[in-house]
Amino acid sequence: MRYYKDIIFEKPLPKEIRRLDLLPADLHFHTRHSDSATRVRDALKLAARRGVGLAITDHNQIGGVAEAERQGIRVPLVPGIEVSANDGPHILLYFYSGSDLKDFYRRHVEKNRRNGPFTAIRLDTPDILDRREGYACIAAEAHPCGYAFLNRGVQRCVAGACIGEEVFSRLDALEVICGGMARSHNLKAAGLAVTHGLGRTGGTDGHLLHELGGVVTCAEADTVEEFLDAIRARKTVIIGRERPLVEKAVMGTAVLPHHLPYTVPILQARWERSLPRIKKFVQGRLNR
Repeated sequence: MRYYKDIIFEKPLPKEIRRLDLLPADLHFHTRHSDSATRVRDALKLAARRGVGLAITDHNQIGGVAEAERQGIRVPLVPGIEVSANDGPHILLYFYSGSDLKDFYRRHVEKNRRNGPFTAIRLDTPDILDRREGYACIAAEAHPCGYAFLNRGVQRCVAGACIGEEVFSRLDALEVICGGMARSHNLKAAGLAVTHGLGRTGGTDGHLLHELGGVVTCAEADTVEEFLDAIRARKTVIIGRERPLVEKAVMGTAVLPHHLPYTVPILQARWERSLPRIKKFVQGRLNR
């Protein structure tokens, strides 16, 4: 197994991390405003108790961030969103201010959402990255090597010629430890971050409360602004472990009921996403 000095596959110990003057934060977590049953207040209380910062990154939605800001619980809170692109990748956007996140959502995400709130919006990855220009934010690709059988990752899309490799140059970071991924996928993501000179982030991709803080991004920072600057400057340390297979199954079972009511729009979005590849395949056969 390749060794990366800034990527550590161990259980995070927040108290020990803070003694090193580093701020640990779970940068990928979902709430009941998305496809999770976790209440925002419960997530904030647990983050405070465990001594970690938090980015609520609900799918194509910012209601969880807005609620967290109203709670007044003292937790380093990174304003974030996970945007599901029409061509496959899931892009994590972290904003320096909640007002910028709300403006971006209102102008670019909300009007492009489909009937299924958790499925891909009507913008491709280059469009989303175009529209984030002008905002103070960090763009990181979630689980860049994708899930099995699904192109929810930029590397899988590049390999399948759905997206050009130049997309890497438009990102600030890659998620190199995702709690929902296999170790092999996370190691591949780490290699991609090195190859393309990108920053590193990590998060649980948690949907259940107890998962919070299982993967953290650590930076020498006292404020959210300094924390995000550290990601851009590639000065982070990622610590965490992937969930065991049984826990992944439990999470999948908990998430499924949130998606079932939107089966039709989800299938429609996947059909639209697959159509260019189908046309390309048919055209190739006809040309022969």
